Amino acid sequence: MQSMEDTDMTPHRIVSREEWLVERKALLAKEKEFTRTRDRLGAERRALPWIKIEKPYEFEGPGGRETLADLFGGKSQLIVKHFMLGPGWSEGCVGCSFEMDHVDGILVHLGARDVSYVAVSRAPWPEIQAFRKRMGWQIKWVSSYGNDFNYDFHVSFTPDEMQRGEGYYNFATRPIPIEELSGRSVFYTDESGDIFHTYSSFGRGGEDVLGAYRLLDLGPKGRDETGPRGNLSDWVRHHDRYDAAGTVASTGRWQPEAATPCCEPAEPR
Repeated sequence: MQSMEDTDMTPHRIVSREEWLVERKALLAKEKEFTRTRDRLGAERRALPWIKIEKPYEFEGPGGRETLADLFGGKSQLIVKHFMLGPGWSEGCVGCSFEMDHVDGILVHLGARDVSYVAVSRAPWPEIQAFRKRMGWQIKWVSSYGNDFNYDFHVSFTPDEMQRGEGYYNFATRPIPIEELSGRSVFYTDESGDIFHTYSSFGRGGEDVLGAYRLLDLGPKGRDETGPRGNLSDWVRHHDRYDAAGTVASTGRWQPEAATPCCEPAEPR
């Protein structure tokens, strides 16, 4: 064997094809077990009990006022993306935008499996539409401005919580750096029209839908998140901004100077 020095990577062993296959097959056994574990976890997720939604919610979108039931669009399942775009923001969170980029192209496939996908933000509808148009997304996106939806699902925080510096997020009370945070919630409606909350995820739970991460994880460099924050805020940008100089602030907004992480409080990696 011999070693290879690479200025961008940790030195790796160079081996024969036969030696490589021995180690690759050992890793394959671990990958298969991980796949089976993920399948079991998915089954447990689907087996969670449900909560019946009793409160009426109304949203504003391109067609005017809509209820939560309307957002299903004739499907029995609804995935809501809690998108960080607060009232008065000039643009959405970089991390949420990264997630939205992954979903926009698969909407037709979700629809074929009885799933509707809708983004919800607290910004008024005209502010949402301006950013949606800029990004070129086809995803349905509505405003929860004026109702309790974001607060009830613990992705928006009151002035009192911001003053205290902590709020309930990702199923625990923790420091809150900004009045809007990210997440996903799933709902089901039965034949009688009753609606149930079945699942929510926050923090690093969002990685499950980030196909770019899945592909980066295959490469020799992996995610290569070696910047000061060690997460996507070190490198992800709005997809129309990769040629621009700047960084992501703790508010999820673009700015020209280095700042703290965006989007969701850091979880142990």
